[in-house]
Amino acid sequence: MRLTEQTLLQVSDLHVQLTRKTIKNLRIMVYPPDGQVRVSAPWSMSDSAVHAAILARLSWIKNHQHQFQNQKASPVLQYRSGEIHTYLGVDYPLQIHPVSGRGRIELHASSGINLYCRPEASRAEREALMLDWHRQTLKSHIPGMIAHYEPILGVQVAEWGVKRMKTRWGTCNIRARRIWLGLELARYPPICLKYVVVHEMAHLLERLHNARFKRILDGAMPGWRTVKNQLRDGYSR
Repeated sequence: MRLTEQTLLQVSDLHVQLTRKTIKNLRIMVYPPDGQVRVSAPWSMSDSAVHAAILARLSWIKNHQHQFQNQKASPVLQYRSGEIHTYLGVDYPLQIHPVSGRGRIELHASSGINLYCRPEASRAEREALMLDWHRQTLKSHIPGMIAHYEPILGVQVAEWGVKRMKTRWGTCNIRARRIWLGLELARYPPICLKYVVVHEMAHLLERLHNARFKRILDGAMPGWRTVKNQLRDGYSR
């Protein structure tokens, strides 16, 4: 039994990494930071059919590559006083306060984000406090969003969670009815989180990003395309 086979494929001016495996449908993926194109195809699909499918998605592929090329590299945050951090779409100055007790974060309109930690806390420890704060923020928003859209979409989410993701804003396991939301969404306006929640919930009705999927989004969240562009263009540092 054949498991997988990898080859390189030239389609137009694209260099495509093609992997043949035991799957039912062809998948096309574009990866940051350089827009590498990877395609997974079933063994039964001919080379010419794979070539034609890639050509049919050429504009979509080019659009994603263009986005990656225009994205500015995010600065490496040091979690020091005076540094600017983005939280729910708003830039705030960070203030570090040494304390002997348990670390915590407080947000004040006048002083910005106040991070309380031990004087000897490392950068990694300060970052962990910030990420935990972000995680709790998302967890406080997500249940209400899911509850609001379940009757609108006519679906039920069995499980949900928050985790760090490098290349996606969210994922959906259709069979388990489980969705995951990206931790980075805490840096974006809440409307962006809402869009990703609705997007992943819509996958419980339609697996593909096809016309039916877009109609589902149109019905549940008119204006979702504008929010999608906000995520594409980048709000966070």
